[in-house]
Amino acid sequence: MRGRRLVMIPAGVAAATLGVVLLLPLAALIAGCSPAELIAGLRHPLTAPALRLSAITSLISLAITIIGGTPLSWWLARTQRRGVAVLEVALRVPVVTPPAVAGVALLLAFGRRGVLGSLTGAVGADIAFTATAVVIAQVFVSAPFYIQAATAAFRDLDEDQLMASKSLGADSLRAFYTVVLPAAWPALAGGAALAWARAIGEFGATLLFAGNLSGRTQTMPLAIYTALESDLQAAQALSVVLVAAAFGALLALRAVERIPRHRRSPRRS
Repeated sequence: MRGRRLVMIPAGVAAATLGVVLLLPLAALIAGCSPAELIAGLRHPLTAPALRLSAITSLISLAITIIGGTPLSWWLARTQRRGVAVLEVALRVPVVTPPAVAGVALLLAFGRRGVLGSLTGAVGADIAFTATAVVIAQVFVSAPFYIQAATAAFRDLDEDQLMASKSLGADSLRAFYTVVLPAAWPALAGGAALAWARAIGEFGATLLFAGNLSGRTQTMPLAIYTALESDLQAAQALSVVLVAAAFGALLALRAVERIPRHRRSPRRS
């Protein structure tokens, strides 16, 4: 018993230390910004364009992720072919790719001299250093979060319900919309929330691939970086807004996870 207590003391100190490291910076950020300072920072010339661009591009990237990621995740979850596991791992690589590496990779793929950039540039449709580049960078870094959550949810589906719907005459598409999506939607919503939070906070890949052009490609993280050079108040205000947005997304995810399982399941015929 005494030995267990001796073990618990260092463990408790380590846990408390980690908690301080994780929470103290956020507390300092929020506590150091009064309502008046927050309003003043939000009135900074950089703030409104960056907020607008971040909101628009992050929602577009989220829509692209959901529309393309849902069928891709379904295919990954249901396919037993060789190489699918390798492909699934490859689709997760952007999560652990350093932002600078992601930016260089995007430039080599979509820049003027890149694999696809040379083709689009030939018709006068340059991608790099445009709002389109912002969306592509956000999709690149955020989509894996949704794909991973959706694939896991589709693999955990009750096969009996799916077979029952098909035995009642529902085709594959109707079964997907009436059985699969209602059963998996909490996980899909959670993955979407994480993907959106990651997209709106993207910095490194956007800076290298889209640039930091005010009103054109300058998102909120880039505006914070710019404001930090001359106006700490504006940088802090934008930082508080980003933290609040991410916290709200995680709270929504938490609420979805707490929904009783019987309310998640589709109605039985």
